[in-house]
Amino acid sequence: MKGRKDPARDFPGKRWLVNLLRAIHLVGVVGLGAGVLGDIPEARWFAFGMAALVTGLAILSLDAWSRPSYFRENVGLAMAGKLLLLGVLLAWPAQRAVLFWLILVFSVLFAHAPASLRHGVWRK
Repeated sequence: MKGRKDPARDFPGKRWLVNLLRAIHLVGVVGLGAGVLGDIPEARWFAFGMAALVTGLAILSLDAWSRPSYFRENVGLAMAGKLLLLGVLLAWPAQRAVLFWLILVFSVLFAHAPASLRHGVWRK
């Protein structure tokens, strides 16, 4: 039905949980970037990359659970794509620096894009 919104799902403490996950996610991204761009041995930063990936998947899962239409919107696809690229980054040493910058620039551009683009429906 046109104009009908998804029923939002919520639970007490969800907002704080997502904020905590975002904080851990950013710590992971910074540690990953320092390791990749600083040419630091993988053993010293790989856990940061895994933290970014795991918390990103947790946030993605919570967002998709909260709004069943999440993956029909551009934002759901963009988040899934970024996490896929992060997984490729962790598995493909030769291209880590390029992938890091690609993910970072895409994240900033998409996060600050108009809401009509971010929440536009690609599949009805």
